[in-house]
Amino acid sequence: MKKIGLYLFTNDLRINDNTLLHRASQLVDELLCVAIEPKLSTYSIRLSQEQENGAHRHLFIKQATDDLALSLARLGQRLFVLERNKSEDLVQLVKSQQMTHFFASSHCAHDERQLIKDTLTQCPDLLVFQQHHTTLFESDAFPFELSKLPRSFTKFRLQVEHLEIETEERVITYLPPAPHSTTGSYREPTLRLDDSKTGDYVGGEMAGLTHLENYFSRDYAGTYKQTRNALDGLENSTKFSPWLALGCVSPKTIYRHLKQFEAHRGANDSTYWIYFELLWREYFYWKCLTLGTSLFGRDSKDLFNKQLLDTAAGASFAKWKSGNTNYPIVDACMRQLNATGYMSNRGRQLVASCLIHELGIDWRHGAAYFESQLIDYDVASNWGNWAYIAGALNPQAPQNANKQSAANQSQSKSRHFDLVKQTEMYDPEHTFINKWHREDEASTSTRYQDAI
Repeated sequence: MKKIGLYLFTNDLRINDNTLLHRASQLVDELLCVAIEPKLSTYSIRLSQEQENGAHRHLFIKQATDDLALSLARLGQRLFVLERNKSEDLVQLVKSQQMTHFFASSHCAHDERQLIKDTLTQCPDLLVFQQHHTTLFESDAFPFELSKLPRSFTKFRLQVEHLEIETEERVITYLPPAPHSTTGSYREPTLRLDDSKTGDYVGGEMAGLTHLENYFSRDYAGTYKQTRNALDGLENSTKFSPWLALGCVSPKTIYRHLKQFEAHRGANDSTYWIYFELLWREYFYWKCLTLGTSLFGRDSKDLFNKQLLDTAAGASFAKWKSGNTNYPIVDACMRQLNATGYMSNRGRQLVASCLIHELGIDWRHGAAYFESQLIDYDVASNWGNWAYIAGALNPQAPQNANKQSAANQSQSKSRHFDLVKQTEMYDPEHTFINKWHREDEASTSTRYQDAI
C-alpha cells in the first residue's frame, strides 16, 4: 500500500533544522506540503477593532511563505496553500488523497491545537507524527511534569538553563514527490531579489539565516546586554524574533550559532543574556500550552468586551493605536509599530503600561492589536508578555495567602512604568521621539520637554 503523507506547516516555515519534515521524508512515498495563511480570529478582530492583519505583518508572512515554496521547489516539491483555518478543508484533503500519514508541529496555542484535534477526530485512521520542534527542549527533558510548570520565570530558568540542548543540524536534501492528483491553490515560488534592498525585515528562511550569519559575524553579541534596551537600531538587539515567530529559523539554530560565537570570541554576560532571552521565549511557550484559553482571558470576555462601547474608552484606544496619546515616548513607539510592523521590547513594555494604567484600557485589547500588526507576532510571547505586564499571567493562582509564596505574590502584580523616567533613561536626547514625531505636534513635544 502506498504511503501518502500530509505535512502541515504552521509555526515552522523552514526546511533546515526541521526534524519532523526529515522524518516525513523517510516514512512516506508521496508528501503533500500544506500551509494555512494566518488570519485574525473573530476574537482578536473584536478586541483589536481591526478587520485583518496589518500591511507589514501580511507582507512578512507572504514573503516567508513564498520563500518556503521556493525552497520546496528546489527539492521537487510544491506548497499547497489553504486560505481558511478550518478543519473541514484539511479533512477534505486527507480523504480525497487517501492520506495515511499526518505530520504537524505540536503547537502551544489553543486554536492551532484544536484545528489539528478536530481534523484527526474525523480521520481516525491516520498515523500521526507531532513534536515540539520550535522550542529548545521537549517537555520530557524537564525535571518536572508539565502540569507543574513553575509559576515564575526565575524558577523555570534555574531548573532548565543547564539542560543539554541538541545542536546537531538536520539538513534535508530529498523530499518525496507531491501527489499528482491534488488540485487547488499552490503557492508558486517567486524569484527572490536582493533582500537587502527591500527593507530591514524580509520574511523567509533565507533572509532569517542571512541575518543570523551577519549578526554573529560581528561583535554585537558581545555587547548585547548593554544595548538590548535601545528603542531603535538594528545592531542594538538581535532582531531574531521575526524569523523565530514563523519558525523560519529555529531557536536551536540560534543557540548553535551562539555557542560557535562563544567558542571563537569568548563568552560573557551579554552572550549569556541572549540565551536568557531564548529561555524567556521558552517559558512563555510552555506557559501558553499549560494555560490554554485562560491565557487570553476568554472566560471574562463579556466583562471587557463592553469597555470599548464607552465612547471615551473607545476614543482613548483609537488614539493609543494611532500614536496620539500625548505621551511622546508612547506615541513614538506606536508610530514606529504602525510604520514598520516592529517595536523594541522596551517600547512594548512602555506602551502596554500606558494602555493599562494611564488610559485604563483592558490589556487584551492591546495584545490583540499587537497580534494584528507585529511582524514578529508569536502567540505565546505576545499574550504572555501582555499578561505579565497586567499581572494576569497566572489566572489560576491560588487565593489563599497563607499558602501562596512571596514569589507567586510578586508574580501577580502588574508593572506600571514611569514614562517620564523611562524617557530620561532610554531617550534622554529625544532622538527616538523626534524621529517619529509629527511636525504638527511640535507644541506637544515642547510642553513635554518643559515638564521634565
